[in-house]
Amino acid sequence: MKRLLLFTAALLLMGTACIRIPGDARPADTPARIYPDYADVAIPCNIAPMNFRIEEEARQFRCVARGAHGEAIRTAGRTVHFPAKAWRKLLEANIGGEICFEIYAKGADCWRAYPSVHLFVAPDQVDRYVSYRLIEPTYGMAGVMSISQRDLSSFREKEIFNNQLDYDRTSGQCINCHSFQNWHTDRMQFHVRQKDGGTIIARGKDIRKVNLKADGFLSSGVYPSWHPGKDLIAYSLNSTLQFFYAKGIDRTEVIDSDSDIIVYDPQRNRARIVAGDSLQLETFPYWSPDGRTLYYASADITRLAPMRQYYYGMHYDELKYRLMRIPYEPSSDSFGPAEVFYDASAEDRSATFPRVSPDGRYLLFTMARFGQFHIWHRDADLYLTDLASGQTRPLDAVNSPESESYHSWSSNGRWIVFSSRRDDRSFTRLYLAWFDGEGNAHKPFLLPQRDPQQNIRRFKSYNIPEFTVEPVSLSPKDFLKTVRGPALQAEQ
Repeated sequence: MKRLLLFTAALLLMGTACIRIPGDARPADTPARIYPDYADVAIPCNIAPMNFRIEEEARQFRCVARGAHGEAIRTAGRTVHFPAKAWRKLLEANIGGEICFEIYAKGADCWRAYPSVHLFVAPDQVDRYVSYRLIEPTYGMAGVMSISQRDLSSFREKEIFNNQLDYDRTSGQCINCHSFQNWHTDRMQFHVRQKDGGTIIARGKDIRKVNLKADGFLSSGVYPSWHPGKDLIAYSLNSTLQFFYAKGIDRTEVIDSDSDIIVYDPQRNRARIVAGDSLQLETFPYWSPDGRTLYYASADITRLAPMRQYYYGMHYDELKYRLMRIPYEPSSDSFGPAEVFYDASAEDRSATFPRVSPDGRYLLFTMARFGQFHIWHRDADLYLTDLASGQTRPLDAVNSPESESYHSWSSNGRWIVFSSRRDDRSFTRLYLAWFDGEGNAHKPFLLPQRDPQQNIRRFKSYNIPEFTVEPVSLSPKDFLKTVRGPALQAEQ
């Protein structure tokens, strides 16, 4: 089998060298339409081949990928596939420079040469792996879903866990909210809901299932964040409601009727509330990289508390979240008083999902007109606060007219990955964007696939993208035994 693969690869390389590029092609006035759109994007120097499909009407196609250095790659056909080895060599030869795609198409009369598509090869590598949940965009039932990881230097995808491993006909099972400590996989967690529910926490080879709903807690743990230096995990507790729109282009609204923030110590199996004001809806905790600040989002409901049920049914769009922070002292394991970090509600906006860059310089978050579950909000965009200057601005180079929601930083702080509905408004797909050393974001690109149309043909949404520097070593079967076993009850 290995010899066959090597022989096939050799034939592909020989074939690219033999492809003739038309020398008499007439120049086209406009760029070729390609999918995905890779024009003028910055790409990591270790990314998988940026395969694409030419969307022009023609009978024959040619493409040349070339840079100022290295050997050019030639392809034939509407779907452009670059051989992995040749692609890697081309990127390595042009780090800090450009590569371009020269596209040719032959119609009924002649060949046409389209303006070149330019890509900048950034000198910063991206973390090799990204993990995500694959889920059908349903609203009330847990269908077939998995937590998977993708090798960004290739097209290899591996399942971390699949809910069909613990399936039966009478009970559904949702798996969600995977999280890692410091971009490494030796400490990770994810939730299992409904059948065999609990939070799966892996610390090395020790895998346990925990019921985080201690006495007096309004729910089990939901959105997690690992402390960067201690064996602590912050969670929100959320009592979630879901509404459906009777008309218009929006489909559903997800809100919390109540929510708090807790911190869980896996070693002592103890959980405590650190933000639990009954007149505040606290959610989406995230630790700063130095471990001395816990950020979160919070909506003040003082005025509306007496009429909660009426409010949630009729005035959900009045929920405006602010970004908060609590100081934390690791040596004494103690928290100080909470303070407002960014008051989006004063601007009649709602900010949520704070994420601090690894160097502690920037805070990235989403902002929309209202609410906190911005994956369903078309006006949700990414915003950036410079923690040194205090200035906040939208990431215009990254945002689109559709929803931008869940986002994560790479371990070197030079790449962000986020989910977006910009393709068809129905499915969230993953986009990556370079964040350079000057604090500027660049045009994002869709997660590359071996088949460029896979993202269209794969009827799944990508949720919760998280970078890691290494693969998850545990197998789905390693988790399965723990999932099926009893849950350890968290204490206060």
